[in-house]
Amino acid sequence: MDFEYSPKVQELVLQVRQFIDTEIIPNEETCYKQLAENRWRTPPILEQLKAKAKAQGLWNFFLPVSYGEYSGGLTNLEYAPLAEEMGRVHWASEVFNCSAPDTGNMEVLAKYGNEEQKKQWLEPLLEGTIRSAFAMTEPKVASSDATNIETSIVRDGDDYVINGHKFYISGACREECEILIVMGKSDADNPNRYLQQSMILVPTHTPGVDIVRPMTVFGYDDAPEGHAEVIFDNVRVPATNMLLGEGRGFEIAQGRLGPGRIHHCMRSVGAAQRALEMMCERANSRVAFGQPLSKNQSVREDIALSACQIEQARLLTLKAAQKMDTEGNKAAKDIIAMIKIVAPNMALDVIDRTIQIYGGAGVSQDTVLAHMFAVQRILRLADGPDQVHMMQLGRNLAKSYE
Repeated sequence: MDFEYSPKVQELVLQVRQFIDTEIIPNEETCYKQLAENRWRTPPILEQLKAKAKAQGLWNFFLPVSYGEYSGGLTNLEYAPLAEEMGRVHWASEVFNCSAPDTGNMEVLAKYGNEEQKKQWLEPLLEGTIRSAFAMTEPKVASSDATNIETSIVRDGDDYVINGHKFYISGACREECEILIVMGKSDADNPNRYLQQSMILVPTHTPGVDIVRPMTVFGYDDAPEGHAEVIFDNVRVPATNMLLGEGRGFEIAQGRLGPGRIHHCMRSVGAAQRALEMMCERANSRVAFGQPLSKNQSVREDIALSACQIEQARLLTLKAAQKMDTEGNKAAKDIIAMIKIVAPNMALDVIDRTIQIYGGAGVSQDTVLAHMFAVQRILRLADGPDQVHMMQLGRNLAKSYE
């Protein structure tokens, strides 16, 4: 395994890091102040930063080279250190047009969409002029088992009619969200549970689409994208909005979630790295009982253990990315599951230690730590809960020794 970055990637890492340090972090407070004025519209400072990043060519890194003209030109392994840098600030990835759920939706459209769908939705997403959401999770069923999904997609002449109830639909609250990729059942009686589902494109402003409310995560609404509760009440869209074909929804979901999971893990490493840096700064500057906190053995142990955990997760992430590049997403499913289990838990550990060293300030609005913790905690549920990944990973490993 060779994880040395090419000169091209090393230069991109430096450019992204410099942009984050000089443009994004100094504007964190400005962004949150502007959000307070309009919770669900992209803050002007964010649009300004996106224009700067795009002008510098720091744009659409996430698409693998196999997607041709739509590609950012990087492999998963090459993208990993860039995503790690973006993970230092919750909304930094959007500045480079590399944020979820748009990344996964763009991958879906690039890989499974027809030419008309790409023209209408993929191109403006790649340009960063619109936003999107992925509507899968439902409140009334255990959505960790995607075959439970109850939303119905029924053919009616030249249209499909959609009825269902979704929640935690990230991105759907934003005013700029123009398109939803909706997963539902088009053949609920199919004896093969994995052929019952389909995915269909639903423009956000279609009659019958009701964005009910933003769901919160530990009290955070994550504006401006939000995590919406959405009702689909006799929503009618053209049959041409179907992705790939009826019964292909589960196939698309598996193709979408693999890269999405590892992107989250890359950013988790970056969030943990920033927390470690904050921990060290606090330990050196804060004096208690007549000496800096860094003189205390327990604090030193917290710093050392955090550094060890971050490096372990970083290396596992890089190994997973490399396997995806060399053997494909399906062959890498076990190691993707491993890092999806490891990375958010690691980040939670590191952020929790940093909060402890910051004391009351660590859980206040005066630092980013509380929000960082909330974001990492939901990642233990997003794109499949830990228990599902462990169940499937354990099954696969046990089977390999039969």
